[in-house]
Amino acid sequence: MNLQDLIELKGKALAAAQAATDAAALETVRIEYLGRKGLLPKVMEELRNVAPEERPEFGKTANELKNELAELIKAKQSELAGSGTTAAGFDLSQPGQWQSLGTRHPITQITDRITRIFQTLGFTVADGPDIETVWNNFDALNTPADHPSRDEQDTFYLENGDLMRCHTSPVQVRYMMEHKPPVRIISPGRCYRRDTPDATHSANFHQVEGLYVDENVSLADLKGTLSYFARELMGPDVKIRFRPHFFPFTEPSVEVDFTCHVCHGKGCRVCKNSGWIEILGAGMVDPNVFNAVGYEDAKLTGFAFGMGIERITMILYGIHDIRNLYENDVRFLSQF
Repeated sequence: MNLQDLIELKGKALAAAQAATDAAALETVRIEYLGRKGLLPKVMEELRNVAPEERPEFGKTANELKNELAELIKAKQSELAGSGTTAAGFDLSQPGQWQSLGTRHPITQITDRITRIFQTLGFTVADGPDIETVWNNFDALNTPADHPSRDEQDTFYLENGDLMRCHTSPVQVRYMMEHKPPVRIISPGRCYRRDTPDATHSANFHQVEGLYVDENVSLADLKGTLSYFARELMGPDVKIRFRPHFFPFTEPSVEVDFTCHVCHGKGCRVCKNSGWIEILGAGMVDPNVFNAVGYEDAKLTGFAFGMGIERITMILYGIHDIRNLYENDVRFLSQF
């Protein structure tokens, strides 16, 4: 092969690459000229047989061919990718695959539903940080120093001494310290506890808590509020019962049960044949909490309540494993 032959080969190679209309044809050109057994490696092997006076120009032309062809192929690949050119045999007239619009997560749906119910009673929404101080999370809520919830096995502590809030009750503390009575708020949000994940427990979950503080607020007001909430959430036939309990920040304290929405109180597998499902905890605000936030008026009383949003979501939607709510499986979430 002489220099003239190489110049003709160069023109032919560049023209072939330029004429390629799809990725497959372009790859064929690359293999034919630049592949390990392609024409250009064979040309370089012929360099020793070229006349000495043509050898410098021949080598220069061969290198130019290699570089120009490689750059042209690279540019052509980008061009074909950008133009949407597809492999042969694909029918470009086919309609695109429709992607349906997303829906709100079931936890968001239930949170919004609970929020709307309490807003009809005059409650406003208050928010606070997920990272809290020990004082806001425990001390101001009358939690004893030896209470099990303070243990590192139950609570996520940070290196600076703060913690990931165990409940949304610190929002109530912050709100009372910044606002004078009357106070009527709910505080939905994320909470964190060192629970081992299983079908009914998660280390990261959601709660909504409520607080009403004013003069002459009574336990009857609490019962009336929660009875209204139960009927709006579960339907007009739901019944509600209050059982004595203990919480550090309320006195007296109660556990609140609703009649099972599946069997309507007759007893079934969902309610473990009791006819009742535990929904929330509540009680009258302990005076020590008022003292901690600077509410010194002896006439002030109030009630507080709190409930797990995941639990209510699982009850209303018949979900048997809380982990389904966090695995982001579109097949599951698309049902809601």
